[in-house]
Amino acid sequence: MVAAVATAWLLLWAAACAQSEQDFYNFKAVNIRGKLVSLEKYRGSVSLVVNVASECGFTDQNYRALQQLQRDLGPHHFNVLAFPCNQFGQQEPDTNREIENFARRTYSVSFPMFSKIAVTGTGCPPCLQVPNPRLLGRSPPGTSGST
Repeated sequence: MVAAVATAWLLLWAAACAQSEQDFYNFKAVNIRGKLVSLEKYRGSVSLVVNVASECGFTDQNYRALQQLQRDLGPHHFNVLAFPCNQFGQQEPDTNREIENFARRTYSVSFPMFSKIAVTGTGCPPCLQVPNPRLLGRSPPGTSGST
């Protein structure tokens, strides 16, 4: 009897812990027009989170491919979520308004775009911060765990 009660309590505790953990969809992000958006609205869909830049050597092929993915897979619970970033070679110097106009005018993008962000360092929004498995006491998949 005690074992059954203890097991039930542990299962309830584990379920409560799992529900309280933060995941990508628990966060909010500012869209390219400055509106705070709950990422919860994308839960239940596959979300491809990408950082984009309008002056990168791969801009043309990337925007075209991302829009094609959104067009082909969007009706099947799929979303490209684009986060412009200027951290890599200063390849996204434009304002949010300029970025949106460029992407919509040049590539007819229909996927959600968010405000320009930092994807590394202190300016990285919580929704894009990936926990380091070593900091959590676990080794990344495919490694022995030694550094």
